[in-house]
Amino acid sequence: MSQQLTLKIAQKFLQDGTGDLDAFTSIDAAAAQALAQHKGDLWLRGLTSLSAAAAQALAQHKGVSLDLSGLTSLSDAAAQALAKHKESLYLSGLTSLSDAAAQALAQHKGDLWLRGLTSLSAAAAQALAQHKGFLSLDGLTSLSAAAAQALAQHKGDLALSGLTSLSAAAAQALAQHKGGLGLAGKIKSRVANQKTLKFTISPNSSGGVS
Repeated sequence: MSQQLTLKIAQKFLQDGTGDLDAFTSIDAAAAQALAQHKGDLWLRGLTSLSAAAAQALAQHKGVSLDLSGLTSLSDAAAQALAKHKESLYLSGLTSLSDAAAQALAQHKGDLWLRGLTSLSAAAAQALAQHKGFLSLDGLTSLSAAAAQALAQHKGDLALSGLTSLSAAAAQALAQHKGGLGLAGKIKSRVANQKTLKFTISPNSSGGVS
């Protein structure tokens, strides 16, 4: 059953801290504008839809984190609005992301959690590589060489601990990443081996180790 978070409910929460904001599946723009004044973490993990107007209001939130992990889809306009949020942004319920939305979210200045994504196009990867902070893509189980090459240009910490398969070309690309790289199991070893080869093979040799 759909339940909307209204201005009256938002005002009561701001006044005395009562009410479970996670219980609501939608939010009107007025309520979003009021909640943006909340100084602490703002958890709205029950939301299943978000208008561009509400997203624009929530982007003004000044607390440590904004959690909208209940959203499974996000319009390009809403993504563009949320990109203006200055702190940690949790969108871990998204299972797909358009190239335009990826390009918009790449402008976000804080930590960005997109660990629900199960696939990522090379164009979306190229866009997200421009993001400057921590980036979580832990939901991906595979990554094309083109996407890996794009993400290798990301300047902050990058989490890809969900990868279960990775081609040699993709591993070689990820080995070029300069920041922290979160990987697990055999994938971590494969990328680490590529980094080792990078430093043990002399650039002047024809294949032997120095």
